[in-house]
Amino acid sequence: MLVIMGLYAFSNNRSRNKNVVRTKVEFVGDQNLYITEGAVNKLLIQNYGRLENVAKEKLVLNTIEKALEANEMVKSAQVYLTIDGELTSKIVQRKPIGRIEGDSKFYPDDEGKRMPFSSNYSARVPIITGNITGKSLEDVYKILEFINKDDFLRKNVIGIHVKAEDDYQLKFRLNQFVVNLGDIENLEAKFSNFKAFYAKANKDKTLEDFAIVSLEFNNQVVCTKI
Repeated sequence: MLVIMGLYAFSNNRSRNKNVVRTKVEFVGDQNLYITEGAVNKLLIQNYGRLENVAKEKLVLNTIEKALEANEMVKSAQVYLTIDGELTSKIVQRKPIGRIEGDSKFYPDDEGKRMPFSSNYSARVPIITGNITGKSLEDVYKILEFINKDDFLRKNVIGIHVKAEDDYQLKFRLNQFVVNLGDIENLEAKFSNFKAFYAKANKDKTLEDFAIVSLEFNNQVVCTKI
């Protein structure tokens, strides 16, 4: 028993005195880097100095995680020390779903929060223009949320224009027409009707005949020809 207790104490003391040999940054999920490995290392150095050769017992991993998560590009961080002394930081980045081009320029992310533009990477997301207010921004987030759940819309919608509160237009990637969405009521029905119209018009090769496609009226798709 004494031998076991002695070995445990020796092992525990040795573990506490182990130093950080190297640091490593891993990005989880999306590989479009809005914050780089160099920026993460710089952030750690600014807060803690160089971590190589720092004793394990002096590290407060939870505090390091919070420092990383304070960065506006980081959604969450997990920091741990491996048996061989490698301090690993696993980073989950925030995910932009739109690009606001108004008096203030920023990304709304998938949690509805503001995310600054990155100097390292520009996200390919729908651009939002027009009369952007607090109410219209909330509505735009709901539209973007719906678009991102639908494969067809996610691939084809490249812009949302805010004409006024409760009055929104959509711009599509390959088509000249604009889609008058109106307000955000009954989005599922509106987009379902639009996709049925699009499939038929595409089959008939008449998509380029239209200037405006309106979804504002109940259960109808009203088109204006060029």
